[in-house]
Amino acid sequence: MFVYPSGLDLSSSHLRFLTARLRERRRAIGSRWRRLSAGRQALLALAHLRMGHTYAQLAAGFGIGTTTAYRYITEVVDLLAALAPTLEQAVRQASAKAFVLLDGTVLPIDRIAADRPFYSGKHKKHGMNVQVLADPAGRLLWASPALPGAVHDIRAAREHGILDALTSAKIHCWADKGYQGAGPAVRVPYRGRWETLSEGQQAVNRSQAKIRALVEPAIATLKTWRLLRKLRCSTTRITSLVQAVLTLHLTCSN
Repeated sequence: MFVYPSGLDLSSSHLRFLTARLRERRRAIGSRWRRLSAGRQALLALAHLRMGHTYAQLAAGFGIGTTTAYRYITEVVDLLAALAPTLEQAVRQASAKAFVLLDGTVLPIDRIAADRPFYSGKHKKHGMNVQVLADPAGRLLWASPALPGAVHDIRAAREHGILDALTSAKIHCWADKGYQGAGPAVRVPYRGRWETLSEGQQAVNRSQAKIRALVEPAIATLKTWRLLRKLRCSTTRITSLVQAVLTLHLTCSN
């Protein structure tokens, strides 16, 4: 396998933050020697998350075994996922905002047609449903654990406790038609064919569409991490990957 120099479109704060967390972990567990330093292990994991390179490709580039690359990356992902904010923490932060935006996205996975629980009829592909909360400026506040792609957005929001949390905190939320029946805290467009809506209802839907469009940058933030554009790992690992990316974004991008 050939190797070549490459680069990561991340700030140095990502590398410094992750290196510091790894050094703390190594001291805590009494790790004396590794094939890679804390800084190199951090770079290895960032390359995997940001670029989506396989373990074999990264192992060749870093001069380590594929199993070692897998173990080092898994350690980093679990470490970052444990630092991700909870829904309660995100709601407390959102309470200082004028309103929040709620939407779901499907992260594509490499499943076959027989895997019906992972097939999203709306998006016409296999994937995992992730719910996203964003502030009025379109900044990512929180991303939920991943559920199979066949799960509808409103069901996912209920299972994660998002709707109850927003209602309890009296936070106004804007969402699309997929959240019809979500309760008083969530404002959704009027249902029905466009030509059957009154002029007032059409005006409301146009206004809401402009507001809801602000959630798209938050979803795009997740997918700038190329690993999340086409996941080839076990579906049980996807929540940890999403939470790891969330931690890196919130900690290092502000």
